Amino acid sequence: MTLVRAKKHLGQHFLTDKNIAAKIVESLRPQNGYRQVLEVGPGMGILSDFLLQKTEYEVSLIDIDTESYQYLQKKYPQLGKRLINADFLEMDFAAFFTGPMAIIGNFPYNISSQILFKVLDNRQQVLEVVGMFQKEVAERCSAKPGSKEYGILSVFLQAYYKVEYLFTVKAGVFNPPPKVLSAVIRLTRNEKPRLNCDEKLFWQVVKAGFNQRRKTLRNAVSSLINKEKMTEEPLLDLRAERLSVDDFVKLTNMIVANR
Repeated sequence: MTLVRAKKHLGQHFLTDKNIAAKIVESLRPQNGYRQVLEVGPGMGILSDFLLQKTEYEVSLIDIDTESYQYLQKKYPQLGKRLINADFLEMDFAAFFTGPMAIIGNFPYNISSQILFKVLDNRQQVLEVVGMFQKEVAERCSAKPGSKEYGILSVFLQAYYKVEYLFTVKAGVFNPPPKVLSAVIRLTRNEKPRLNCDEKLFWQVVKAGFNQRRKTLRNAVSSLINKEKMTEEPLLDLRAERLSVDDFVKLTNMIVANR
């Protein structure tokens, strides 16, 4: 079969190292309660080859690239409707999957954050994610409070998932090689069906805090608080990057209580 050309506008960098591909697939843990696995951006199927050997999975592949889709149709005719030519970011999970699932992929670096927010939107169904990201994004996802990498994505992901930085991947194992290092992370859904606060307000507080991260929270979230009732709240004297997920939950509840 004719090889698929990597397309710059789709952020494609095809992994060529089978040992790394196998290691990524082995990082999935179906004992966490899922059988359905969706691979995003399979390219020419280096991860798919290992996934489809696993009888414990029902594997689906989604790729926006029509050339890749046609290549994979010939390579994996047994997949039928489980090979999907569509945009993952526009996907209606409920139309394709029932019950818990996992997502895996060598994700396009140009839409990394959008992919992770799509996961968050479907957090009640997506129990696990194992994926390759630009190293900088992987570090942001797993960053701890107080570090310069810690931000909106860190808080939102860590509110609902255990985030593990698994390993770093050098540029030479891709075609074409990216100009950055890459890393594989694993997200595992935690035990909280929902946060112990007004979740909509929680998201607003986190976004407002980090959108003006040089300011203290008293100034950054001033439009969300009753300033007269919260003059003595010490959390408001900190910058957003100092607060843990639990701190943001606590602050959200305080804002509600003092309206």
